[in-house]
Amino acid sequence: MSIPRHHRLKVVFAFALVYVFWGSTYLAIGIADQERLPPAVMCAIRFAIAGSLMLGALAVMGRPVRVTLQEAARLATIGCLLLVGGNFGLAWAEQYVPTGFAALIIAVTPIWFLVLETFVFRGDRLSHRGLAGVGLGIVGVALLFWTKFEHRAALGLMPLVGACTLLLSSFSWSLGSVLSSKWRMQVDPFTGTAWQMLFASAGNAIVAVLSGEVRHIVITRRGMMAVLYLVVFGSWVGYSAYIWLLKHVPTPKVATYAYVNPLVAVVLGWLVLGERLDGYVFGGMVIIVMGVALVTTAKVHQGSREQPLLTELEPEA
Repeated sequence: MSIPRHHRLKVVFAFALVYVFWGSTYLAIGIADQERLPPAVMCAIRFAIAGSLMLGALAVMGRPVRVTLQEAARLATIGCLLLVGGNFGLAWAEQYVPTGFAALIIAVTPIWFLVLETFVFRGDRLSHRGLAGVGLGIVGVALLFWTKFEHRAALGLMPLVGACTLLLSSFSWSLGSVLSSKWRMQVDPFTGTAWQMLFASAGNAIVAVLSGEVRHIVITRRGMMAVLYLVVFGSWVGYSAYIWLLKHVPTPKVATYAYVNPLVAVVLGWLVLGERLDGYVFGGMVIIVMGVALVTTAKVHQGSREQPLLTELEPEA
């Protein structure tokens, strides 16, 4: 069955929001780390502001904001996997590894998606064309940052720990994403997103207290501007679009953001920081675009059924 044109446009628009704004959050997180705002504290502040204001706005608009106990437990699980294990892990690791290197490692996220979907949950499976796109995406990201690391010395202990943390955080993010797409709840999507951020804020606050970060809080104007940017464009815009996509698009396709975000980071580095755009970077961009095109146009196997991205998606309820 064909789907309404307006729904296809919503899918495309949501992908654009996730692709563009989440690519810029690496830079904002790096700025917050540079300003010595502890990562768990930064995440707790960010999600407390974003979640509480979003929930308040929904209540003012008359949208339902209450959730059942079972829904609360599921939202807390998803929120902590995504925004504590995933987002705090990234923010902590960026203290010790370059932003581009962090983006490179996070690009393994689609592999975690495929492993979880195929071997754990027995859900959506990409066709060979989609798998080829995944491979191209990984090659493109590697080429994109090759010149940054080909002459690097040994990483050292803490950067190595940071790199391992990024692998774990990408797995936590992938698991939370798959659970979000599998668990069907009656709660309004925006209400669910707001509660996820509030639960994650509490989780990050606990980490900040247990780790002693609360004793080392440094508040600067630049650091708080970075947090504000993360609240608006990382949480309200990007995260809401991401959660919506998980409910309407197969998760392996949603995971293509992990290829495009490093691309956006490179372009921002060129525009804002004056970083050089060489042949390796241009070649990586081309390969990444090709990989994303293959994945987003590939068929997804669901038992005996196959569905391409923009022709047989289930319409929004």
